[in-house]
Amino acid sequence: MNMKTRATEKTISQLLRTLGQPARLQILLAIGKGEACVCHLEAVLGLRQAYISQHLMALRKAKILQTRREGRYIFYRLKDPKILDLVHLAGEVTSTAVPIRPLFTEATFVADCVCPTCAPAA
Repeated sequence: MNMKTRATEKTISQLLRTLGQPARLQILLAIGKGEACVCHLEAVLGLRQAYISQHLMALRKAKILQTRREGRYIFYRLKDPKILDLVHLAGEVTSTAVPIRPLFTEATFVADCVCPTCAPAA
């Protein structure tokens, strides 16, 4: 086995380890091919902001997510939407149905949220 093969195996292993947390899979499925801020993820997943933020940090560190800042809000999106194909394929291999969460679009808003997407226009 050469060094390049070992490096590739290590990279793939790290990706799969990062995806191995159920909350991270939920976040990826919730974001889908759109983008979402933490307030959106809180509303859809029913998880605490601090918990979500920890997982978002791990996904960013693994270069799975990208961010876009709008004022004081950060919006998250998949760096490569093919990661969803990997999640769905894992669902097929394990003979489980992978639920598709609603995609967040510019038209999506969350009640009581004050981010630029949700706040009413002034």
